[in-house]
Amino acid sequence: MNFPVSVETARWLAIPMGILFGLLLHRGGVANYNVIVNQFRFKDFTVLKIMFTAIIVGGLGVLVLKGMGQAQYHIKPANLLGVGLGAALFGVGMVLYGYCPGTGVAAMATGSVHALAGFGGMLLGAILYALSFTWVETNIQKVAAYGKVRLPDVTGVPDWGWFALLIVLAAGIFWYLEVKFKPAPDDAADLK
Repeated sequence: MNFPVSVETARWLAIPMGILFGLLLHRGGVANYNVIVNQFRFKDFTVLKIMFTAIIVGGLGVLVLKGMGQAQYHIKPANLLGVGLGAALFGVGMVLYGYCPGTGVAAMATGSVHALAGFGGMLLGAILYALSFTWVETNIQKVAAYGKVRLPDVTGVPDWGWFALLIVLAAGIFWYLEVKFKPAPDDAADLK
C-alpha cells in the first residue's frame, strides 16, 4: 500500500484526527448519556443513524481504496459464539455505562465525572479479558468458528451488492423512524 504520508507523520496526524472524531461525536450528540440510554429504550435513534451512516461511508471508502489498490482487507475469523457473547457483554456494558468506549472518552473530555468512573470499569474489564484470554481462546472461540469468511464469498453477491443492500436498508429504516417517531408539535405552535 502506498500512503501519501510517512508512518511517522501518520502517527502525529492520529492526534488531531482523534480530537476531530471526539468533537464530531460530541456535535452528533452521542457523547450524551441520555442519547445512548434512550437508544436502548427505543426513544432516540441518533446512535442508530450515526452508526448506519458511519458503516456505509467508511465501508464505501474502503471499497473504493481497495479498488484503487490503496487498501486491502484484513479478515478476522468468524467465531460466532465469541462474537455473540462479546456483543451481548458490550451491549450490557453500554446500557449500564451509558457510553461506548469512544463516546465515553468524548464525554470525559467534556468534563463528565460519571464517564470517567465508567472508563475505570472499561479498563478493569480489559484487564480481566486479557487475563482470561487463553481460556476464552480454548473454550469459546473454537465453538461455531467458520474461519476467515466474508458474506460476498459465502453468498456470491459482490461487495457493491452488499453495500447497495445496506444503503437501501438504512434508507428504509431512516424513513420508517422519521414517519413513526415524528416529534409531536410544540404546544406553543399549536396555540398560534
